[in-house]
Amino acid sequence: MWLLSFITEWMTHAILAVGILLVIAGFVLDFIPFVKPYQLACQVIGILMLGFGLYSEGKLAESATWEAKVKDLEVKLADAEVRAANVNTEIVTQTVTKKQIIKEKGEDVIKYIDREVVKYDNTCPIPQAVIKAHNAAAQNKKVDEDVIVTPDTTIPTQDHNAAAKSPMKPTK
Repeated sequence: MWLLSFITEWMTHAILAVGILLVIAGFVLDFIPFVKPYQLACQVIGILMLGFGLYSEGKLAESATWEAKVKDLEVKLADAEVRAANVNTEIVTQTVTKKQIIKEKGEDVIKYIDREVVKYDNTCPIPQAVIKAHNAAAQNKKVDEDVIVTPDTTIPTQDHNAAAKSPMKPTK
């Protein structure tokens, strides 16, 4: 089939035309004396050339159809690439905007926490017994060497009450 790739478009049209002429010459021109001895050869060669010419014309038509489809898909692909670039730009813009909003909200939360912690940091002392109990529970050790801290361990309420009765310092 690689040999057929050397046949150009104009050769295909010429082969088809010669095949048609030979078939006509073989069937119609039998009354001419110099064509009569070659009538059968003209008919056979003409039919073969006509068949090959029709096959080649069909191949050219199919090739043109596929080339048209390829060009159409290339146009659609270029359009899709443009739309994809626009959508990507929108997505990047939205992502940057969302990151900026998150950063601003995070900064607002940090400012709020810094402002509010100052208010309550000095006004709510935690009793030393609670700190010891918490540390002991985290390390699964005993408090005062005779009590094992478990989830059921109770802390004396007088330590909590003493912390709650301490005067609150005004904040500025």
